[in-house]
Amino acid sequence: MNLIYAALAFLMALVFGFVGVTRVGSWLIERRNPPIGEFADIDGARIHYVHVPAPANAELPPIVFIHGASANLRDQMLPLRPLLEGRAEMLFFDRPGHGWSGRGTNNENPSAQANTIAALMDHLGIRKAVIVGHSFGGVVTSAFGREHPDKTLGLVFLAPATHPWPGGATAWYYNLTTMPVLGWLFSETLTYPAGALQMADATTCVFSPNKVPDNYLSSASIPLVLRPTAFRANATDVAGLYRYALATAPRYAEIKAPTVVISGDRDKVVYAHIHSVGLARDIAGAELVWVHNLGHKPDWIATDLTVGAIEKVAGKNIDLQAMARTVEARIAGDAYGAGRCADIKVPQAELAPT
Repeated sequence: MNLIYAALAFLMALVFGFVGVTRVGSWLIERRNPPIGEFADIDGARIHYVHVPAPANAELPPIVFIHGASANLRDQMLPLRPLLEGRAEMLFFDRPGHGWSGRGTNNENPSAQANTIAALMDHLGIRKAVIVGHSFGGVVTSAFGREHPDKTLGLVFLAPATHPWPGGATAWYYNLTTMPVLGWLFSETLTYPAGALQMADATTCVFSPNKVPDNYLSSASIPLVLRPTAFRANATDVAGLYRYALATAPRYAEIKAPTVVISGDRDKVVYAHIHSVGLARDIAGAELVWVHNLGHKPDWIATDLTVGAIEKVAGKNIDLQAMARTVEARIAGDAYGAGRCADIKVPQAELAPT
């Protein structure tokens, strides 16, 4: 009996130790990555955003950027704002539950998050915009284009996740985190120390075969996702994506806005041949820009092409395929993460575009 009590005491001490490590780690993360924008209460969610007003001589319409899983507004703002500053009004924001935004009570799926974005646009007086979504932000972008066509001037999808994929599997830790009680305990104890150890390697595979930009993790404030509440919000998003895509992908044909989809054939995060090819198939007139040797981060690796896509859906005459060939020449020799980051196997039924 004494051994049982000792084992229980040791287990409790271990749990409280990990809780303490996580609390201190989260505090340090927040100290190092403070909010950089303003806040607005949108239907009960405190949303953190950076609004760049339109210059008097703006040549492009307003642009709204929707970041992906595990990220925050800095992930798109850092590479893209410098190229568009002085040309357009821009809105960068932390999706509900990410970065410094609160989750609120009604942001558990992409449609609800699209509604929050529409309300934030109303709050800031943005009537219509080009919507740019990366990765998980792609499914939110598709929801916005479908459910808010009156606010949509064009859509740009960057390595999107939008369609059902074989088996619908996601990483085990996302599914565990969404479980009642056990998921809360897991996120409050282990996700910070384990995530901190794995983050650099995971980021290498997100960018692979392309190089992770210098100081990317710190400058883009990626560790913010390791805080327990943010990790739970992220897990809820990712774990629910497959079910949401099953229900909504058949409705993508309802989208009528000008659309560009940019994807790489070496993406190691999502099934590019399913999501990106599917969008180009389902949205009438959509242009698929397929970039050889590009990984999951067109917003950082192909910023010029991303800006060209924004210009294209805004009505400018841009040869995106020629721009893609320029990007390919620039990254042709990239082989970062070789041997450590496995390529996603393409289902036999799916054919790569040429």
